[in-house]
Amino acid sequence: MPLIRIGELSLQLNRKAIKNLHISVLPPDGRVRVSAPEHMTDTAIRMAVVSRIPWIRKQQREFASQPRQSERALVSGECHYFRGKRYRLNVTERAGRHEVKVAGGRIHLFVNPGTSVENRALVLTEFYRTQLKAHIEKLVTDWQCRIGVEAADWNIKKMKTKWGSCNTRAKRIWLNLELAKKPPECVEYILVHELVHLLERNHNERFRAHMDKLMPNWRERRDLLNKLPLAFENWLY
Repeated sequence: MPLIRIGELSLQLNRKAIKNLHISVLPPDGRVRVSAPEHMTDTAIRMAVVSRIPWIRKQQREFASQPRQSERALVSGECHYFRGKRYRLNVTERAGRHEVKVAGGRIHLFVNPGTSVENRALVLTEFYRTQLKAHIEKLVTDWQCRIGVEAADWNIKKMKTKWGSCNTRAKRIWLNLELAKKPPECVEYILVHELVHLLERNHNERFRAHMDKLMPNWRERRDLLNKLPLAFENWLY
C-alpha cells in the first residue's frame, strides 16, 4: 500500500472501487489509512485529509493515552480480562485434559506438565473463542429480527485493526476474538453495528439514524470499548 505525506503526517493510501473517501486511524499507534475512490485526484485526496487533520490528531492522542497490556507469559499471577472484568491467572499443571475455568475471581488454566507458553495461549484462546461464540449465539437471532436483516454467516477470528467487519455482498460478518475480553454491552454494540451494515454499507447519516433508533446509547458503548486496555498484540470504532 503506497505511502503519502501531508506535512508531518504519513498516510497509507488505498485506491478502491468505492464512492466516498474514508479515513481510518488504526490501533495501536495511530497509523492513518485512507481509502479513496479510484477516480479521485491526488489533490482532492490531500484536501480531504487536510480538512480532517484535527480529528486525526485527536484519535492519535487517544491511542497514545490508552492503557496497554504487557506481553503475556501465561504464568500464575498475571492479569487477564474476561467479559470486561480483570482476573488473576492461576496455572495448574496436572495430567489430563487441558481446560479453563473462571471461579473465585481467578481464571484457572489447567494444563499438562511442561506445556509450552504457546500451547497455554492456545488453550486460553480456545476458551475465549467458545465463550464469545456462545454469547453471540444468544444475541444474533433476536437482533436480526429487530433490525430486519439476516446474515448469511458470522464467525470469530483474530483481527488486528477492527472490532468487526461486514461483507455486505456476501452478508458475512466477522467479529474480533478480543471481544471475549470486553464487557457484554460492548460486544452487543459491535454485533448490532455490523448487522446494521446490511441495511447501510457506509458510516453516514442513514447508518447513524438506524443505530440511534435501535440502540440509543451506542455512542456510550463505543466510547467505553475504545477506552479499555488494548491487548499487547499489534492489532477504534
